[in-house]
Amino acid sequence: MFESLRNKRIMVVVAHPDDELLGLGATFHKLINEYNVQTHVVILGEGITSRADNRDVKAWESELSIHRENIKKAQFAIGYHSTSIYDFPDNRFDSVALLDIVKTVEKEKTQFNPDVIFTHHGGDVNIDHQRTFESIITCCRPMRDEKVKTIITFETPSGTEWRSPTDPKHFLPNLFFSVSEKDVEAKIKGMESYEFERREYPHPRSPEALKIQAQRWGVVVGSNFAEAFCLIRSIN
Repeated sequence: MFESLRNKRIMVVVAHPDDELLGLGATFHKLINEYNVQTHVVILGEGITSRADNRDVKAWESELSIHRENIKKAQFAIGYHSTSIYDFPDNRFDSVALLDIVKTVEKEKTQFNPDVIFTHHGGDVNIDHQRTFESIITCCRPMRDEKVKTIITFETPSGTEWRSPTDPKHFLPNLFFSVSEKDVEAKIKGMESYEFERREYPHPRSPEALKIQAQRWGVVVGSNFAEAFCLIRSIN
């Protein structure tokens, strides 16, 4: 699959700052450094204000500013080429008309003109992840002139695996990218750039847990490290 993405224009659409690292940080690092892809990351939500009972952007102004600076550090760790950042309300995407999110993604898609889009698994616990997935499916309907031929979804540790075990929307990967330890370390370094998101072990977003997860998927497919995905659509 790596070879099929060589020289492609890849857009990653996520709900929050740090999701672009958690979902495909190691794979992205490898694609950028070895496969000559052009990359653009779209971060739809501000990612902070849900920590208070009521959304008050002014009260979180300092933290939001730091969060945006952290995005730049994470970008440097992975090497992706450009980013667009929006301020949809954290963990309140269901309070926004889906059309507004779709229009934002459509604008980014028109400007960047991607061949491939990576985004969240549609069955995540997090409502923002769900709505982000829905926006991609909506604005990339396979009509005659649609250039996005491939849609791939990823898991987001602490957002994907915590769904009820009886729920039918579990993440069932059918696509795996083998990565190196260097790629995994770049992912961890990028994740550690996020001052408000990093956690201590055994939290799924801790450095140790992220490495264990990469080893776990590696074991599944017979390599040392891997990241897991769902191939939603691929049109040849």
